[in-house]
Amino acid sequence: MMTSRIISIFAFTLGACFVSNGDDAGPFDRERNLVYAESHGVGLLVDVFTPKEKSNGLAIVDVVSGAWHSDAGKLRDHERAQMFNIYCSRGFTVFGIRPGSVTKFTGAEMLDHVKQGIRYAKSRADELGFDPDRMGIVGASAGGHLALLATVRAEDGKADSKDALKKLDTRLKAAAVFFPPTDFLDWDNEEPDYASSIGHLLFNGGVNGHSADVVTAMAKRLSPLHNIPQETPPFLLIHGDADPLVPLNQSQKFVDAVNENSGSASLIVKKGGGHPWMTINEEVAVMADWFEKQL
Repeated sequence: MMTSRIISIFAFTLGACFVSNGDDAGPFDRERNLVYAESHGVGLLVDVFTPKEKSNGLAIVDVVSGAWHSDAGKLRDHERAQMFNIYCSRGFTVFGIRPGSVTKFTGAEMLDHVKQGIRYAKSRADELGFDPDRMGIVGASAGGHLALLATVRAEDGKADSKDALKKLDTRLKAAAVFFPPTDFLDWDNEEPDYASSIGHLLFNGGVNGHSADVVTAMAKRLSPLHNIPQETPPFLLIHGDADPLVPLNQSQKFVDAVNENSGSASLIVKKGGGHPWMTINEEVAVMADWFEKQL
């Protein structure tokens, strides 16, 4: 049962239940399909949404990934959830980054791609009129997993790097995500069967040929729960109590661990919420409220 639920995350389309605004136009100007980085000869894409009205000087990185896939359909899912309408109507600049798909990249590579996306966003701060030190990050399901992982494993900039982007750090001021996987060592009071579930997220070609200790070490390395540093920015997690794919305790364990480590993390439980739910745009607005206070 546990293994089939993990496998289902790979196949589930987050937009299946999202409310549509019914209009491609919005309170933003949009730059489409910009290449923010290259990996193994593949261009990594970002859509940049800038508010038509006055900017509030804040920016959000939206990790567009569902089932660890970043095709254009996943970006449309976020549009249907009114992600860009809600944030841009409040003056946020939003970077909808697509970190690649598990068919080509491992979780470690996608994590690096998210960090490259954060650096790219910071590199455009002066041009677009926001403070690079007042940025947040969002994501849902697999995108939430990568957003949390990038936050807890943030990197300082390398002043001596020849790459201008690598001179920038990947630190963020706040993170808010929906129903994220956080612990690949204990999925739902069981150890995952990596060979038939998330093996390709751990290694190119899956776990065959890797020892049990190596597999466990990589699963731990890709689990936000097991990478929480001494100091963290604040977190907000929203998770439905009827989620059929990612157990609610994945969020609860992460929030408890951050708070036990003297950090600040909150969990909102959506009663009857699945993966996702029909009115998730309402919770997108709740996250925007939270970011306005945190950033």
